Amino acid sequence: MPGPAKIIAPRKRVRDPEATKRRVLQAAKLEFARQGFAGARIDAIALRAKANKQMIYHYFSSKQNLYLAVLEEAYGDIRRSESQLEVEHLHPVEAIKTMVRFTWDYYLKNPEFLALVSNENLHKAKHLKRSRVIGEMHGVFRARLADILERGVRMRVFRPGVDADQLNLTIAAVGYYYLTNRYTNSVIYETNLVAADALERRLAFNLETILRMVLRRSDGAE
Repeated sequence: MPGPAKIIAPRKRVRDPEATKRRVLQAAKLEFARQGFAGARIDAIALRAKANKQMIYHYFSSKQNLYLAVLEEAYGDIRRSESQLEVEHLHPVEAIKTMVRFTWDYYLKNPEFLALVSNENLHKAKHLKRSRVIGEMHGVFRARLADILERGVRMRVFRPGVDADQLNLTIAAVGYYYLTNRYTNSVIYETNLVAADALERRLAFNLETILRMVLRRSDGAE
């Protein structure tokens, strides 16, 4: 006769706090990007992340802290991605082109980043001002473009006196404004600004605009 059936105890679920945090941050990024800080709901974040509200508050203490963590992760991601470009090994002109293309492509692939930045500007950066890491992570970013400009001046391909921070702001602006205002401007200019050919034309224009700011004039004048 067969023996008694073995009772198999259910496996204990192993907790992975870091994996849970990553899911929460990803879910929160989507919620904050779509609803803004005021409209975002912890309930919706918990549902999307497959976590409970108590766990979210355990990890982040408050909605404000979770929002700040999302902002820091968003800025951290673009800076980490940019650090992989290795522009230090490129000719200064190619280095500038690479940074312009990267910024444009990153914005296109990460619309949540644009939404988060726009939303935080509505709050006059009151959450970002609390960050202890934003300044540090952008120090390398700011120094990188300054180094490219210095190399270009030494090689006599760039004109001297270009402010690296202003150039960084302009590289961001020529892509940011175009994409964040694509719907209204598509109506105004009676064209689909995010059609493939329109995006290609815009990138070409961005590259020409930035290079005209930094290149020496062909007649040798500064």
